[in-house]
Amino acid sequence: MSRTQKFALVTGCGQGGIGEALVTEYARRGIHPIATVLPSESSQHLSANGITFFPLDVTVEESVVELKARIQELTGGYLDILVNCAGIAYTMTAIDTDVGAVQRMFDVNLFGPMRMVHHFHDLIIPAKGTIVNIGSIGGVVPYLYGASYNATKAGLHHWSNTLRVEMAPFDVRVITVISGEVYTNILKNDAHRQLPEGSYYSPLAEEFRQHVTRTPSGATDRFQYASKVVGESLRSNPSAWFWTGSSTGLIRCLDTFAWRTIWDWMFWRMFNLGKLHRSHAALDKKQV
Repeated sequence: MSRTQKFALVTGCGQGGIGEALVTEYARRGIHPIATVLPSESSQHLSANGITFFPLDVTVEESVVELKARIQELTGGYLDILVNCAGIAYTMTAIDTDVGAVQRMFDVNLFGPMRMVHHFHDLIIPAKGTIVNIGSIGGVVPYLYGASYNATKAGLHHWSNTLRVEMAPFDVRVITVISGEVYTNILKNDAHRQLPEGSYYSPLAEEFRQHVTRTPSGATDRFQYASKVVGESLRSNPSAWFWTGSSTGLIRCLDTFAWRTIWDWMFWRMFNLGKLHRSHAALDKKQV
């Protein structure tokens, strides 16, 4: 029996984020969107727009299993599209990283999608569906103060790459979205972050403060971004890696054709690393 209604499940649909924009766009295109929010998060923005939503913490196995049972009941055992969008950020130098905080981020950004696919694949395969993993240019280039976040996204990219090959025999499509900077509120939880006392990066403390409290310049509107991602996810033959958002054209070109260390030169200037180098050299002279 043919199914006329398609369903798209999107994780991480808190207010002001990419997930909210994605479920809004799926609804606009006639797909039944299913949003998830953390149990502690408000869902008012979803209910106000008639979006179906459920609580979910992608780091908790039982939460994922409970969601699956609800989705099976709602859809009759099929899921046409799964978008792994839930994610958090952690801004800090690599040498000053709090490993405990980073473990939590890996659990959300990388192990979360793994849990979702592990539990939902037997709903996606019968639907010959699509899995969309929201990656980032941070997983491609060495963007400063984002070493740990970049690592979660690089891991997601390569896991998603292999997933695409492994799911092909079941006619399931897998899209890795390489996202440029998008206007969202993902940085709000990092706005308070400061370099630890005595950090080798202390000469750049003010630059770091400005970085974590910045409003991204030239970032892509999240609804425009959502329109492109949703459109790609509905194609019968989508891109394996779908690059979209601010600066992705330039970054894709340089990553393909330039030498690997071009980013060292670009970010040295962009993040004022010359100032740090001079300060460190002056300190070395005093200690001699």
